[in-house]
Amino acid sequence: MRGASILGTGMTLFGRHADRTHTDLTREAVTAAMTDAGVLPGDVGMAIYANVIQGFFAQEMSIPGEYALRPLGIEGVRVMHVEAACASSTIGLHVAIDYVRASLADVVLVVGVEKLYSSDRAKRFAVFQQPRDAEEARAYLERTRGMLVPAPVGADGPGPNIMMDAYAAQARLHMATYGTTARQIAAVAAKNHAHSVHNPLAQYRNAMSIEEVLAAPPVAWPLTVPMCAPISDGAAAAIVCADEILRRFPRSRPVSVLAAESQSGRDRAPDDYEHHVSRLTASRAYDRAGVGPDDVDVAEVHDASSSGEIVQCEALGLCPPGQGGWSAEQGETSLGGRIPVNVSGGLVSKGHPLGATGLGQIHELVLQLRGDAALRQVEGARIALAENSGGFYGVEDGLSAITLLCRY
Repeated sequence: MRGASILGTGMTLFGRHADRTHTDLTREAVTAAMTDAGVLPGDVGMAIYANVIQGFFAQEMSIPGEYALRPLGIEGVRVMHVEAACASSTIGLHVAIDYVRASLADVVLVVGVEKLYSSDRAKRFAVFQQPRDAEEARAYLERTRGMLVPAPVGADGPGPNIMMDAYAAQARLHMATYGTTARQIAAVAAKNHAHSVHNPLAQYRNAMSIEEVLAAPPVAWPLTVPMCAPISDGAAAAIVCADEILRRFPRSRPVSVLAAESQSGRDRAPDDYEHHVSRLTASRAYDRAGVGPDDVDVAEVHDASSSGEIVQCEALGLCPPGQGGWSAEQGETSLGGRIPVNVSGGLVSKGHPLGATGLGQIHELVLQLRGDAALRQVEGARIALAENSGGFYGVEDGLSAITLLCRY
């Protein structure tokens, strides 16, 4: 198996792009990644296009990658379309890495793009209320009945949709199991909103205190609006290259791929965190890379809700079980702390354009490992971890995708 590296990355501003198409956003991210990598369209031997709901919003039900990429000169090559919910572009990246390692391609372009924002509020939220998603969320609420920390009187009503009720129940289960508090969840959100102040590509760039997060409009207790990822548009791209031909691109500043592991979840008890899908995937990734959680200098993890970051940090071994909230409250996961997490602002502040989210994490970590992250730079960062989850099935994420990168 050959070694693989990320040669270049690019990313648009995450936010609302009402006047732009999927193709516009793709063009911006791909052009930036190719420029960063020092490659031309003719150097690309394969392309992977990751997206979740373009068919629903844009009514483009087939070959969206070909439509978006051929105008950029990406033609006469194998093109794949990947959908894996919020982990779509990370799964696309992992497929690219596998193809390069297996000598089936030398240079692969991966791009993730999404447009979620619509002036039609019903349409904007319809994607989060698909029948199977709602069915799984209701089943989770039933399975955890009697296991959750009770909501305060007056705060126990349903949220805006069934999925947010399930996210809130996951938070309340962690609170019941480990004693995590609403204030600790707010500390995670406040940390990430503070980090995003220094990210020019983040959807939100306003710092918030813990008190402001707690006092914000509620979604579903204990979650408030700043604790939840927003509706976002955006695109991100990466160029994956075989290590043995890196010399062909002398202008590039590659980052080495140590591991790219993903797997689906499994049936388990709701509070059996020992077998959480991210914990099992992380174990494989660490073994593949020959490193452990103590070697990680900076991490980007999937925080669709701020309580999710707590669960993921514990599953990844970045802090002990039950200590994720405490670690955030003590500043351990802040920039300058023991293990900085989501210095980009995370999904709650940087934004969460489903199909682009995973490569947005990779873009941030490549900047960190190159020392190019400016005021949010983690000093001396050498090994970086990205954890990107996709969907909801049973009692946890439908799948987990973990990427470990290393500075040359």
